[in-house]
Amino acid sequence: MAVPKRRTSRSNTRSRRSQWKAKVPTLAKCSRGHVIRPHTVCTTCGRYNDRQVLDV
Repeated sequence: MAVPKRRTSRSNTRSRRSQWKAKVPTLAKCSRGHVIRPHTVCTTCGRYNDRQVLDV
């Protein structure tokens, strides 16, 4: 098993970790104007693709 010969410096470690970013979730609007995630049923009005899917 490979073992590092030298300790990784703090700046190298932190610059590598700086690439880990949380992505902002993509949002869309349903046909009635509510903000939802794309390709999901609107939890407020129960519609998907302009069709009533859930009874809310």
